[in-house]
Amino acid sequence: MTTAPGAFLRLAVAIALLSPIERLDERVQRTVQEARRPALEAPMRVASSSRQGTVVMAGLLVVALATGPAGPATARAALAVLAPVNLVVEGFKWGVNRPRPDGERRRGNSSFPSSHAANAAALALVLGQRWRRLAPGLWLLASLVAFSRIYLNRHFLSDVLCGVMIGVGIGWLVLSWLRAAGWAPKSRA
Repeated sequence: MTTAPGAFLRLAVAIALLSPIERLDERVQRTVQEARRPALEAPMRVASSSRQGTVVMAGLLVVALATGPAGPATARAALAVLAPVNLVVEGFKWGVNRPRPDGERRRGNSSFPSSHAANAAALALVLGQRWRRLAPGLWLLASLVAFSRIYLNRHFLSDVLCGVMIGVGIGWLVLSWLRAAGWAPKSRA
């Protein structure tokens, strides 16, 4: 049974631990918003496009059809990773319900964690495992997507970092399971 003093102590500890993170989030947000420049608006909007899902699905279709015998397995692995990544992200969004830095507050589209960052990291992991020489470029692209979310004032730094951790963590677990089952493609140079 939880006592009121015990619950209060746990709440106080949680607030004390989150306070430095929130201060860092606010500092980064303020710094990035003050540094916004007209020349960067269009590229950042493209990196954060709401059509990303369509682009990803089209890209995975190209991977499946045009990259040789391992193409379908690579596309299946990417989809197998993206499904649980999105389930976890959406569960956190619903449970945490953090307002976005721009002030928007909707439980189903809350700020924490960043699904763009989680998906970009998961895809960079899967595709980077398949095509190792492309991995640095894929991670650079994933980083651009993640940063664009902060730049466009849609996420805080902690939202993006946790999104990346979810994408990489779940991606690694699913890929390990797929490899053990013999369903993941072998990596190429």
